[in-house]
Amino acid sequence: MSRRCELTGKGPMSGNNVSHAKNHTRRRFLPNLQDVTLQSDVLGRSFKLKISNAALRTVDHRGGLDAFMAKAKEAELSPDALKIKKEIAKATAAA
Repeated sequence: MSRRCELTGKGPMSGNNVSHAKNHTRRRFLPNLQDVTLQSDVLGRSFKLKISNAALRTVDHRGGLDAFMAKAKEAELSPDALKIKKEIAKATAAA
């Protein structure tokens, strides 16, 4: 199970713990991932995704899952999210 956002591709970063004595030890900064269910207005169904808190705020800001997917870059999306994007695009083109 990867710790990667399905919508933005945000994943773990690495850095250092720095003690008061300036000793450096390696550490990982993990993204704030949440399991959420997002509703698609065009398709009329919901999808369970594992996304970062920042991506959830972006989805709300853009006006929902459909609007987010319209602007999302395909390189950042997970394979499941890419399928959702193509379904939404197909449904909006048909309507």
